[in-house]
This record gives sequence, C-alpha cells and structure tokens, in this order.
Amino acid sequence: MPPGLLPPPATLTYGPNAQQTVECWDPVGSAACRGVAVLIHGGYWRAAFDASLMVPLADDLRRNQWAVANVEYRRGGNGGGWPATGEDVRAAVAAIAASSWREQHAGPMIGIGHSVGGQLALLAADLMDAVVALAPVTDVARTYRERLGEDAAAEFFGISPDEDPALYESASPSSQLPLAVPALVVHGAADQRVPVSHSVDFVASARTAGGHVDFDSPHSLDHLAAIDPSTRSWESVRQWMVHLGSQLPNLRTSSSA
Repeated sequence: MPPGLLPPPATLTYGPNAQQTVECWDPVGSAACRGVAVLIHGGYWRAAFDASLMVPLADDLRRNQWAVANVEYRRGGNGGGWPATGEDVRAAVAAIAASSWREQHAGPMIGIGHSVGGQLALLAADLMDAVVALAPVTDVARTYRERLGEDAAAEFFGISPDEDPALYESASPSSQLPLAVPALVVHGAADQRVPVSHSVDFVASARTAGGHVDFDSPHSLDHLAAIDPSTRSWESVRQWMVHLGSQLPNLRTSSSA
C-alpha cells in the first residue's frame, strides 16, 4: 500500500472470482463529500496490469473530498474475455451503487477510466452520472487493425472484426452512441499507445449523436501521464468533476443527510 493510502474501509465483492472486487475509500477530512469516483484501470485487457495503476489517482481524489471505489475485473489470462470483462465492470458499478458504503456519501457517481478502462467506463456510462475517459480505447476494431498494444485486441478477443463484427461493435463505445450521460475525454497528442485521432473521431461522433462530451487534448501528455495526479490536465479533470456535480439535477444525497 503506497504511503498515504490506508487500507480501504470497505471491500465489495460482486462475483465469485478473486478478481471481482472493489476497494472503497472514504474522503480525507471532515469536509462534505463531493461524490463518488469509480476508477477503472487499463492495461490492454491483460492480467499483468491491475487496479494498483489507479492508486495515485485514488489518493489524490480522497484528499480532494471524493469517496473512491477502485474496480478490479477479470482480464485476459485470469478469467476474462468478451463479454465477461465488460459484464464485470457493469456488475461492479451496480454493486457500488447499491452498497451501504455508497449510501454514506452524497453527490454524483462519476466513472473514471484509463485506456481500456476508458472503454469499459464508457460502456457502463448509463449506470453512472458522468464519465471521464482518459486516453480511452473507443473503437476496438480499429485497435485490432492498427495492431495497437502489441496486437492486444487480437490476443484478447481471439477473433478478427471481419470474422465477428457484432462482437467488436458490442465492445466499442463508438458503436454505442449516444452516451447516456455527460462525459469528458482527455487524450494527449503525444500518446503513442492509443493515438489521439481515435478520441478526436469518437468525440465528433458522440456530439453528432447528441451527447454532451467535452474534450481536452494537452499537447505533451503521453499515455501513462494521463493517470499522473501531478499533471495540469488532472487538475482540470477534478475541476470538471466539481463543476459537473454542481450542475447535475436531482443528485442523490446521503441517507444520513
């Protein structure tokens, strides 16, 4: 456990697999909770990458009056696949929303996903109040054809988009528009793992479909820097979350309020 991040006061399980867990932290201090941030990590669907990738963001959010739920899910190599991986994230979000821990914290529930975590967050957007997608994978057929992540899509899906186009459409946020909730997409022009052109095209399509989608593309932000809480872009994300929370109507309140 990194310095400053205490063991979570709550751990939710949403299935029998050891990967189907969510670690939940309360905000630091006595100030009013701003809402619940649901973190969904990336790693191109590979088991080698886990929820610890999002711990720096979790710590930063807690220190800025957010409750934090850090989602783990099955991935390629430890029980995952499609649609199981996507179903895991939706089940995790539903479990968070229904938990007694969630009931203790007022404000919106905002999903924050990085890379394929952005893909998964966008596909679960209808279960939350808003979504932040950091350097997201939005079109998995395009990811396959461009052989991104060392052929990550071919490895994970085990079939090509030509052989099963419906499978790839079901896994692609770009094929599931319009978005049900407001979204922020942050994608650096320097990103080498997921080209920023993917997000440029996704945002354009989402807006054409009628979605409320904001877009920020810092020139020098690379792929992993998108989850670095010391960057200026992350400060902008937090500001967006606070502003959005003040604008959303009929936000659920704490049962203790």
